[in-house]
Amino acid sequence: SAKDMKHRLGFLLQKSDSCDYSSSQGKKEKASSSQRVSQEEVRKWADSLENLIHHDRGLAAFRAFLKSEYSEENIEFWVSCEDYKKTKSPAKLSPKARKIYDEFISVQATKEVNLDSCTREKTSHNMLEPTLSCFDEAQRKIFILMEKDSYRRFLKSPYYLDLVSPPDAGCGPDSSKRSHTHTLDCNSNIISQCA
Repeated sequence: SAKDMKHRLGFLLQKSDSCDYSSSQGKKEKASSSQRVSQEEVRKWADSLENLIHHDRGLAAFRAFLKSEYSEENIEFWVSCEDYKKTKSPAKLSPKARKIYDEFISVQATKEVNLDSCTREKTSHNMLEPTLSCFDEAQRKIFILMEKDSYRRFLKSPYYLDLVSPPDAGCGPDSSKRSHTHTLDCNSNIISQCA
């Protein structure tokens, strides 16, 4: 679930001294330390939506947040467009373009994104002869929509706030003060991951 993903992301950001690791857990510590994101990096996510979604962990956190708001189709569409632009084989362009169009843009789309009629019509016209740039306008519109709307809410949400300022002691009595904002519950999540 989105909450579980946020908890896992929060765990990855915890300092290595947040719990006592036994010597048998050294391997687990080494494995997770390579996946940690620095506080400096997390703060950069607040500079722009681009910084956030071009970082694997940032994208995962933002996706979890959007999922909690039932609007993950926007980021899924954006990611699909990014992947589409990397298509090397001309023979694969048309089927990939059709899949994206059917999933996100057509009137019967299962994950329809919110596009104005003009952009939708232009994208539909681009489908006649798909190129690497046939979704550029639609992708730009969705990016702007996320930037003005959900990205601003994300920066004020526990999904971001708990990552940018995790509890100092990790396992101390003060760690429960922010529990009302879905912060990591040290006793149930951190300890179970460290034990």
